[in-house]
Amino acid sequence: MMTAHTRKALGCLVLIAYLGLYAAAAATLGGLVLAHAPRWAALVYYAVAGIVWVAPLKPLFAWMNRGA
Repeated sequence: MMTAHTRKALGCLVLIAYLGLYAAAAATLGGLVLAHAPRWAALVYYAVAGIVWVAPLKPLFAWMNRGA
C-alpha cells in the first residue's frame, strides 16, 4: 500500500509529464491546423485547449487525495 506522501509525489510527476506532452501536442496541432485560419479561430482554439487539459486529470487528483 502506498502512503499519501508517495501517492502525491508520484501524482505530481505524472501531472508534470502530462502537462508537458499536452502543451506540446496542443501547440503543434494548433500550428498545423490554424496556419491559415483567422485570428478569432486561433483565439477560440487556444482558449478551449487552455481549459480542456484539466478534464482528464480528475481521476489522478482523486487518486492523489485518496486517504489523505
